[in-house]
Amino acid sequence: MNPLILLLIVFFGLIFIRVPIAFALGISSMVTIIYIDLPFTSVINHMFASINSFTLLAVPFFLLLGSLMNDGGITNRLINFSRTLVGHIKGGLGHINILVSMIMAGLSGSAAADTAAVGSTLIPAMVKEKYDAGFTVAITAASSTLGVIIPPSIMMVVYGAMAQVSIGKLFLAGIVPGILIGLVQMGYTYYMAVKHDYPAYPRATIKEVRTSFKQAVATLLLPVIILGGIVGGFFTPTEAAVIAVFYALVLMFFYKSLKVKELPRILKESVIMYSLPMFAIATAGIMGWLIGYLHAPELVADFITNITTSSSGIYLMIVAFLLVVGTFLSPLEAIIIFLPILMKLGAIANLDPVHMGIIVCLTLAVGMVTPPYGICLLIATQIAEISTPRAFLAVLPIIGLTLGVILLGVFVPNLFLFLPNLLMPD
Repeated sequence: MNPLILLLIVFFGLIFIRVPIAFALGISSMVTIIYIDLPFTSVINHMFASINSFTLLAVPFFLLLGSLMNDGGITNRLINFSRTLVGHIKGGLGHINILVSMIMAGLSGSAAADTAAVGSTLIPAMVKEKYDAGFTVAITAASSTLGVIIPPSIMMVVYGAMAQVSIGKLFLAGIVPGILIGLVQMGYTYYMAVKHDYPAYPRATIKEVRTSFKQAVATLLLPVIILGGIVGGFFTPTEAAVIAVFYALVLMFFYKSLKVKELPRILKESVIMYSLPMFAIATAGIMGWLIGYLHAPELVADFITNITTSSSGIYLMIVAFLLVVGTFLSPLEAIIIFLPILMKLGAIANLDPVHMGIIVCLTLAVGMVTPPYGICLLIATQIAEISTPRAFLAVLPIIGLTLGVILLGVFVPNLFLFLPNLLMPD
């Protein structure tokens, strides 16, 4: 049997019987290594190589930052600030939901953390105000994916570290699509609000806006510090994450929203949260290496170039491929496993590495609201206590709008690239 086919059969077979993804990656890779009689030390070597990166040290600190934001009462301050800005628009709570997710995206870099933090507060509130539960879950889950698009983004950190692409440029490239996706979601929310007569809050006074801004301004400075420091060359993404954590700690104690005795629990939870994706990245590194060793990039490249040789055509094939992959794998695992194939296709089509990176991240973010993986959708459905099929049907129009933004970026690259080209020219 062809080793590549064996690798895929064992992997998907393990997934089918509900073996956790990280173990399925490792076991299928080890079976293939034994089958082709490679040294078993390859497993350890490539697991270590996958996570032996200074840049990846940014991941645990961004996860810790997200935990501090969620446990430190920041979410309520941001919800109140967002209410004064967009609460008066028809479907006010839906717009607040989206705007808070956009702001939270600039703080934690984690979509799942944003879903839990925002959803636990706003989903019950929206249901109480007679919003359809399916729509409520859909808009909460979909807007939370902005956490891996608007910088800082853990997904972009991993992609940049593995593909040797500037993380600062990736962060800048994520700003425009993140804002565009947020705006189209608000447009869809307004349409649904008019259709179903969802309520709005009274328009906030200037005084209320000023007061809520004063309460949130210190938090709003955090993404400015992170992005400004990286773009300005003052510190690396890892150093930016560490500085952000210290800033958040000072902020929490200033707000008196976090007690010292709570820190050990938060640190413990952050270590656990970090260990899970890192183990998956380590086992994904073995499979990614095997895929390259077994010449899968060349096979896929030959297959695609037999269909199309245009850069736009190859881009569309990449988007279609990643949409399928994203339904089964987390974005981090998908990047590690299929990066050799993506880089091969990018080289053939002469694609800008930053532009391809942002398209990859945007497309894989869609997988966070599509079953069976769909972690953001699953978290939101658990909070709202509705079925996943009902939530998925409700999120389909939003997925369509997101794909429209992705395709716009594919055909108009400068729309996403003008900020990195302007602020971080080569």
